Amino acid sequence: MAVPLAFFGLFFAYPVAAIVGRGIKTDGGWQFGRIGEVLTRPDIAGVLWFTTWQALASTALTLLLALPGAYVFARFDFPGKQVLRAVVTVPFVLPTVVVGSAFLALVGRGGLLDELWGVRLDTTVWAILLAHVFFNYAVVVRTVGGLWAQLDPRQEEAARVLGAGRFAAWRRVTLPALAPAVAAAALMVFLFTFTSFGVVQILGGPAYATLEVEVYRQTAQLLDLPTAAVLTLVQFAAVGVILGVHSWTVRRRETALRLVAPDRTAHRPRGTGQWALLGGVLVSVALLIVVPLAVLVERSFDAPGGYGPDFYRALGSADGGTFLVPPLEAVRNSLEYALAATAIAVGVGGLAAAALTRRGGRLLRGFDALLMLPLGVSAVTVGFGFLITLDEPPLDLRTSWILVPLAQALVGVPFVVRTMLPVLRAVDGRLREAAAVLGASPLRAWREVDLPLVRRALLIAAGFAFAVSLGEFGATVFIARPERPTLPVAVARLLGRAGELNYGQAMALSTILMVVCAVSLLVLERLRPERSGSGDF
Repeated sequence: MAVPLAFFGLFFAYPVAAIVGRGIKTDGGWQFGRIGEVLTRPDIAGVLWFTTWQALASTALTLLLALPGAYVFARFDFPGKQVLRAVVTVPFVLPTVVVGSAFLALVGRGGLLDELWGVRLDTTVWAILLAHVFFNYAVVVRTVGGLWAQLDPRQEEAARVLGAGRFAAWRRVTLPALAPAVAAAALMVFLFTFTSFGVVQILGGPAYATLEVEVYRQTAQLLDLPTAAVLTLVQFAAVGVILGVHSWTVRRRETALRLVAPDRTAHRPRGTGQWALLGGVLVSVALLIVVPLAVLVERSFDAPGGYGPDFYRALGSADGGTFLVPPLEAVRNSLEYALAATAIAVGVGGLAAAALTRRGGRLLRGFDALLMLPLGVSAVTVGFGFLITLDEPPLDLRTSWILVPLAQALVGVPFVVRTMLPVLRAVDGRLREAAAVLGASPLRAWREVDLPLVRRALLIAAGFAFAVSLGEFGATVFIARPERPTLPVAVARLLGRAGELNYGQAMALSTILMVVCAVSLLVLERLRPERSGSGDF
């Protein structure tokens, strides 16, 4: 546990504490009265209310639409399954500013649906909720589906043989086993929507703002660092309470499960009901995910002289003045950063998940909640904190390339932990004890008992970490070097400049990011874990 604690202490707690301290501390001392003054302002109260209820609504809507997809991916075997799994994960890495623009063009005034069929969402709230589902659909499918695919279906079949109906057997046998994974997925979705930035900034306009948007506005536009610091503390406290409650409830539910190899649970759809379910999931994926992605691709080819690759050709030149290097260099930069960030996240997150499998102790329960805090703290705060703290020896990293992967890994570690932890805790501890009795060392026991069962979860965790690193924007925008921009930073810079060429290049870069992510995830999906005897336990 020492390595994860040191990592979070140096690269999360220290920078965040430093930037918040500068906001509420003056020459006269700590100004704690500033907290009450800020929170009683009517405009801030409205921000807090909108942040909370839209996060709850987004989480509920995402679970409602994505849980059937998790079941389909876990239990059904159909042509194109691996490709479709990669497709639903692609939105998770797209820059939020791009997705916000895509949904505005899709459902807003003068958008695609308005032009074709006269359909327009007059309220921006529905557009925000749908965009959040677009982003987080993969979180539920991969987190819940990863465990669902390894649950032995014979337990539910046994309940039905004993007289339970299909729904009763699912509710009494499968649902309790899935509860930790569902809770973990709901937690991640809530945190992402609670701290939503790019989507709300573009779709919400001046009428709607989350805490994250308000922190950015107070910091970058109004230069009111004390107010931004107070809002960061509020966000930090709210997330801490949520994570504490979540950790307590999940630990009360988790038990050893009967896990099998994923390939043994999937089958071709049988009967009209299962085929209808598969068809419904395919339609929802097409409408929620494929159509917005198609809008991005269409705009990347919609050049002034007609459809063609003009915007893609322009990416090879730096003549536009927006970058010191050709925008296409951002592709290589993002891949290098993402690979380094994935290695850091898997190493730190894997060690943390292994430590958390030891049940008991308030210290471990607090550490479990601490690991999720980077998802709930303003990325703007983290980025500024890096700049003002990591600037002196022995941690003078402002000119080092490793600074960007470190910031990206902070967001990737929680995904690694939350993906691996339910599976690690589900492994029957008696198996490890039996291996120890037979003379196996702790390392060999882990290799022979735990690894075969958690290998798939480890691959899923690595995929999430890689995807999150590719699309991380909030902190990276402050610390990426001008000569080494990442894809999200490059897209944001292009969108921030007027002109059809800049906009078209932004759409082209977004399409490249989408393709790179899809190919990477498809390769990951083909790295199937080999079967082992442990799957029979």
